[in-house]
Amino acid sequence: MSIKDYEGGIITKNPTTPTGPYQDGVASGVWTIDQAAEYTKQGVWPTAGNVPPYVDDVFSTYLYTGNSSTQTITNGIDLSGEGGLVWRQGRSAGTGGSLIDTERGIASSLKTNTTASASTGTNWITSFNSDGFTMNSASFNGGATYASWTFRKAEKFFDVVTWTGTGSGPRVINHNLGANIGFLLIKCTSNADNWYAHHASVNFPLGYGFLDTTDSWNTTGSYVSAADDTSFTLSGVGNNVSGRTYVAYLFAHDAGGFGDDGSESIIKCGSYTTDANEDATINLGWEPQWLLVKRTDSSTAGDWRVIDSMRGWEAGGDAAYVEANTSDAEAQTGDGRYYLTSTGFKQDNFGANRDYIYIAIRRPMKTPTAGTEVFAVDTRASSGGTLAEFISGFPVDMYLRHLVSSSFEHRAHTRLLGQTKLITNTTAAEVSDTTVSFASNVGAGPSGESANSSVLAHMFRRATGFFDVVAYTGNGVAGHVINHNLGVAPEWIICKKRSSGGSFNDWYTVTSVYYNTNPYDRQSALNGTNGFTGGGFVSSADSTSFTISNAYIANENTYDHIAYLFASVAGVSKIGTYTGTGSDVSVDCGFSSGARFVYIQRADATGDGKYVWDSERGIVAGNDPYLLLNSTDAEVTNTDYIDPLNAGFTVTSSAPAGLNTSGGTYFFLAIA
Repeated sequence: MSIKDYEGGIITKNPTTPTGPYQDGVASGVWTIDQAAEYTKQGVWPTAGNVPPYVDDVFSTYLYTGNSSTQTITNGIDLSGEGGLVWRQGRSAGTGGSLIDTERGIASSLKTNTTASASTGTNWITSFNSDGFTMNSASFNGGATYASWTFRKAEKFFDVVTWTGTGSGPRVINHNLGANIGFLLIKCTSNADNWYAHHASVNFPLGYGFLDTTDSWNTTGSYVSAADDTSFTLSGVGNNVSGRTYVAYLFAHDAGGFGDDGSESIIKCGSYTTDANEDATINLGWEPQWLLVKRTDSSTAGDWRVIDSMRGWEAGGDAAYVEANTSDAEAQTGDGRYYLTSTGFKQDNFGANRDYIYIAIRRPMKTPTAGTEVFAVDTRASSGGTLAEFISGFPVDMYLRHLVSSSFEHRAHTRLLGQTKLITNTTAAEVSDTTVSFASNVGAGPSGESANSSVLAHMFRRATGFFDVVAYTGNGVAGHVINHNLGVAPEWIICKKRSSGGSFNDWYTVTSVYYNTNPYDRQSALNGTNGFTGGGFVSSADSTSFTISNAYIANENTYDHIAYLFASVAGVSKIGTYTGTGSDVSVDCGFSSGARFVYIQRADATGDGKYVWDSERGIVAGNDPYLLLNSTDAEVTNTDYIDPLNAGFTVTSSAPAGLNTSGGTYFFLAIA
């Protein structure tokens, strides 16, 4: 019997294109080794452990202060194994931008604001590491403040290629981007010449501009005549002079290949034109963390501006920017604004009918696997060179700051809102607070403050499935849909009006774990003692949005609002309810080493308040200090209302009715 007898039956020799995602895919048929290897390279061959990357794996913004000595930046990007580019930009005046990549090596640096050839030396980056890079001395690490942007080589995101000119064309240059090119940047490294920039939105590839100038875009005449997902073609001698060396940086556009199932895009290269009101709204489908933008129709105000959420990019329009084509110090948008939104960004006040191009990179999107990745608690200490007074070990997106030793307000500080505060124990509007800083990858709060163990911070990082923040403006219309990036349906939504005036100024909250008929149909107030009662202000929610059901609560027309969204992640966080018994109640959160943060309020009736415990002050088999978020009172230290439990926490029999009375229902958020 030959194998031919099985054609169309149990065995088929006709291979079928693999179906994703990745290790869970199917590749039926008979394949050659070369065919399987090609699909493996694309990331869609069903091999155990073959999972799609996240933006967190291929891009990082890391802020640091130079020390004129050896300094290692640990940003989680594998440069030694995968290769890529480090772009260091000075935030202080006179330091400009420098690019070092793994193809040219650690001793070759290019300045983005000049036509100069590559500088060579031993004082740049001393090593590319599996989780970042190491610098040496003042040349790359002088006594100034810097932003570093690291791009890892990855299909459908970024690639680096080099070549030596032959002096004739056409010349095909192969690359491994595996997607259409959104932005192509070419520089001669051996001789002085411009940075040739090609963007998919402006007559690509024939149109071009110069990264090192403010010049308008040339619509024709490029040295590049063709480009696709595997190569680009140099049309002649330009960028191919015999004996000269060149480098090209390639950025993909909207290619997918990332996220849980490999279907998500993390980079987009597009264009827009401001309208007659000098405005433009750019819908990326996700919130960006990094933006490069350039006006193309005129040399006026045509700088290449770089904005990122680490240095400050706010929902209110303020954005800290540096310019790739200058060595100017970092500045704030004053002649115009870039508003960060949950689905992209907006630009206004830059003049009417102006043309721009951009590159945008998506904010981090990986689901956490440990509570320490997304939550930390710390007291104020001397911060040294960390640019932070509270140390978390990760970039902080929101922190609650308390003075535990005396009567004091509970301040909520949010990266999206910049140097402002909201106070959880009042209905007050947002006000300025110049003591706030998020300019650190490992903490929050300004550096240089004196140590004070009575000043406490609960720090949260936005992450898929765990926590998200959305700023929006109310429209006064029932059915207002608010987009978010939580990636799952939120289980607890807290909304606060930021603007002064009007009515309905409480910290309104709803939850999907305690309701009457439909999720979110009961509401509470974080600043009060009430439980979850009455009609909720959210009618529905899913993994990408929630809908406000009325025209006033959390939705007053023209007023600015902020929403904080929480959900449960296995082994990381748990939102739920428990029933009081008057005896010890053990609450199983699915943790293995207990809870480090516990919030509890009574759900079915008025309670004593909104209780908070944390492991910094103690969740122990004894007295456990607690704070009330709805009160200015100092912490209470002489009670034993909560005890440790490996799986979560235990509410003790000595707890009052606000925490544990027989038949009472209680709402909680716990973080491992």
